[in-house]
Amino acid sequence: MAYIQLVINLVAFGAILWAVNVYIPMNATVKKVVNAIVIVVAILFVLSAFGFFGPIAW
Repeated sequence: MAYIQLVINLVAFGAILWAVNVYIPMNATVKKVVNAIVIVVAILFVLSAFGFFGPIAW
């Protein structure tokens, strides 16, 4: 995977997380859980891109 594509995907993760936090009203506890899940998925995506895991099949 090219580094530009990795950066674009991370920006997309960030934009989606920002939009969820700003535009969807939810309890603070639920918001923390959603943020944690998105961050874990982004970390797994980056680790997969650098070859620490095999390709993640969605």
